[in-house]
Amino acid sequence: MILVTRLNKTEQYYINEDLIEYIEETPDTVISLTTDKKVVVMESAETIVERIRESKRTILQSKERVIQ
Repeated sequence: MILVTRLNKTEQYYINEDLIEYIEETPDTVISLTTDKKVVVMESAETIVERIRESKRTILQSKERVIQ
C-alpha cells in the first residue's frame, strides 16, 4: 500500500499499488486503477513510482528474512 494525498491537501489515504494500471500527469497526476476507478493526487508520477518501489523493496526484504 502507498500513501497519496488528494488535491485538497488535507485528505491522505492508502491505495493498493497492485491495482494501479497506469499513471498520467495531465498536469494533475491521475492514477487509473484496474477497477476502472481514477484517483487524482498531488504527488508526481515519479514520486508515486518511487513509493511503489519502496513498498515492493520492503515486501521482498521481509520475505528474505523469513526464508533465512
